[in-house]
This record gives sequence, structure tokens and C-alpha cells, in this order.
Amino acid sequence: MNPWRNISLWMDQLDEPLTPRPALEQDLEVDVAIIGAGYTGLWTAYYLKRQAPQLRIAVLEAQIAGFGASGRNGGWLMGNLLGEDRLLAGLDNSARREAFDLLHGIPDEVAQVLEREGIHCDYRKGGVFYCAARYPEQLDSLKAQLAALRALGLDETDYRWLTPFDLGKRISMTNAFGAIHSPHCATIQPAKLVRGLARCVSALGVELYEQSPVLDWQPGQLRTDKASVRAQWIVPAVEGYAASLPPLHRHQLPVQSLLLATEPLSKEVWAEIGLERGEAFSELSRQVTYGQRTADNRLVFGARGGYRFGGRLRNDFEHTEHERELRRYLFGELFPQLKDVRITHTWGGNLGMARRFRPHMLLDQASGIALAGGYGGEGVGASNLGGRTLAALILGQDNQLTRQPWVQHGAIRQLPHWEPEPLRWLGYNAIIHSFAHEDRVLANPHSAPWRRKMAMRVADVLEGLMR
Repeated sequence: MNPWRNISLWMDQLDEPLTPRPALEQDLEVDVAIIGAGYTGLWTAYYLKRQAPQLRIAVLEAQIAGFGASGRNGGWLMGNLLGEDRLLAGLDNSARREAFDLLHGIPDEVAQVLEREGIHCDYRKGGVFYCAARYPEQLDSLKAQLAALRALGLDETDYRWLTPFDLGKRISMTNAFGAIHSPHCATIQPAKLVRGLARCVSALGVELYEQSPVLDWQPGQLRTDKASVRAQWIVPAVEGYAASLPPLHRHQLPVQSLLLATEPLSKEVWAEIGLERGEAFSELSRQVTYGQRTADNRLVFGARGGYRFGGRLRNDFEHTEHERELRRYLFGELFPQLKDVRITHTWGGNLGMARRFRPHMLLDQASGIALAGGYGGEGVGASNLGGRTLAALILGQDNQLTRQPWVQHGAIRQLPHWEPEPLRWLGYNAIIHSFAHEDRVLANPHSAPWRRKMAMRVADVLEGLMR
């Protein structure tokens, strides 16, 4: 069995041999050197090569395109950016609307590239349901979110309230209290996208080297175990793997998310559940649940994972019994008919979390570094925006992409940084335990009202410390 097949359901489904491209064996001198053949690195290479075909671009991948989060995620192609409400709150109405239009247009931009380049990745734009479904407190939280969205100038064409009756026409969840539907989301087969992008940029003339881990990097130069690369621009597109490339580890913290997939479900079961248009769904707990119906009629479902002391990467994503059964419990609460369904795949990945939950797209002109990351689990869509933005910044453009509040100019050290250990580990675990405690209390209909309020208050306070 090819070991890369075991990365995820998505990689296992690929109809290709997964043979790595040749490693870098000789020194290079290029215009742009990109570290990482994931979404950010490949989108950056794509938009650069489309606009400036004369550039010599090299991408160096430690394993194989799709090894990282780009081949492991939940397949949500969102027209959003983590923390966009806080990033855009200070803008005037016109600038804010322009920024939202840019974000909401991400799925359509990707669709245009897929059609132009002949990349087939099960793209379906059915939108996303954010559901209040497991306990009544979710309803108040969801209505507060909708009110905040309205205050930012977003209307029913962006976020629409669904009653339980309206929701049931599209997705049937047990005891649903209501939902918000946004059309600005598509679902995809992630590995087909990243592998298709790798083939596309190679055909455009980008030099892609696999099994070529970067051991050391500095402005203008990087080094593998066999060769070095000199470049005018270096793009460290490593996201959750920033821990391996100081000083990025101070700004992008690796955390994990864990997923599973069921066996293909019958037409009768899906007739009960819905999701006929490729919609994504989530329920509004701090377990950060997310799911979709795949093109071959499986349920893919994920939830928050964990953090390891010192920002150590997790390499073994074989689920423990607790990890598997927690996710089974969560989706079984939403769809009781699936409580005993057979699980065929379990997997997970490392993702990058920026301090204050603030993604960044940065150009350091003095040192020749262009960086995008800290997507916080929303990188399938955000990486497309990041790639477009980095290409514009490298090419010296002044346009809608480069004038957004998440774009920064200056040294990497100016980005918000995480506290040193053991503060990170202690803080993260305190917060996660408060989230788990809140979920247990609220999911129990017999919990006393004071206990429910106390659990929510503690979780709110601790989550606020992260912002």
C-alpha cells in the first residue's frame, strides 16, 4: 500500500499512482522560491505564472503535493476569512462592502479556474448551514450572530435565517431549532484540487520538486539536504507546519483537527437526511463540528482536535477510541439513523492558528519574504485569496487585493506572536476543557439552569483571552 494513500479518504480516492516528482538535486537560482506544495504555495505559483510567465518559480515540497492540510481537510471552500468581522468593523460602509464582496467571491473565482484549467474536484456550490440543533442555548447564540452580521451591512442574500420547517426542506436534523444559510460556500474533494493544481502549475512551467524538505531558510536563500536555492522572493507557504521553520513558529501555532468518513450511504438514508446539492453543515457548539455529503454519498464529519506541548506536530493521525467515538456521538446526535453506521476512514491534520485569530498576508520588501497563513481551519478558500494577494504584492500591484486590512507590509516579527511555553499549553488546555465541560452540561437536558449559565460564562471568558 502506498503510504500516501493512508493520509485521508481524499487521498485514498485518487485515481493516480501518487508517484512523487523528482527531488531537488542541484543548486538553483530563481525569481521566486515557494516552500510547500499545498494550496497557498500552488495558488501563489499559479497566479504569478499566469500574470508574469517570464518568472522562474520553484516549489519545494517536503513530501508530496497534498501531504499536508490541503489533502486532509473537510472540503469546505468558504467565501470567508477567520475573524473577518473584527478585521472589517473599522472600515466605512463602502470599503466594508467591497471587502465582503471580495471574500464572498472566492468560491466563484475557484470555479472559474477549475473550468479554465480542466481540474475536476467534485465542486458543488450549495452553500452552508450553521445550525442550532443540539441544545436550546445555540438558538440565542445563532440569532446574536445573525444580528452582528446585519450590523455589518450583510443582508438576506448573504445570510438568511431558516426556521426548523425551512431547514428541514434541505437538511433534516433531530430537534433543530433553526439555522443560518449562506450561499458563499462550496464543497470539494480536497486532494483532487491540490493534485490538480500541482499538475496545472507544472504545465505552466513552474518547477515542482517533491521529497525536498527545506532544512534552513533566510532572506534570499534556502537549503535542502542536497542543494540550495537562491531567490529574489521566498514564500514560506507552510501553514500548520510553521513549527519546523523558525521564526514562523512564534506566529502560526499548529493545532489539529480530526475527521472521519462513513461508508457510502443508501439513497433511502440520504432521502431522510437531505444535502442534495453538496451543502456543507455545522452545528453551533464550540466543538467546531463540520460536515458534508461526498460525491460518492459518504458523510464526512470533523471536529476540533488538540494542541501539543511546544507546538509539536502530530504525525500519527490514527484516532484513539475516544477521538473516534466522540465524533460518532456528535454526528449521531444530529442524525440518529447513523449512530451505528460503519466508519471506513479516520484521519486528521495540522493547521495554522494565528495569535488573536487574525490571518495574515504579508510582504517584507526589505528581506524579500511574502507570507500568507494563520487561516485557522478556513484555509481551503482563504488560501486562494492568499495566493492571489501574494502574487499581487510580489508583482508590485496596488489594487483591491492589496488594500485589505489583513494585508501587512513589514517584517515577520511585527505579526502578533504566541506566548512562550508552558503558557500556551496551559492556556489552550484550560480553554479546551472549558469547551468540553460546557458541551457536556448543555447537552444534558437535566442540567440546572445555574450550571448551564456558569459553564457558558467560563467558556466565554477563557475564549476571550485568545482574542
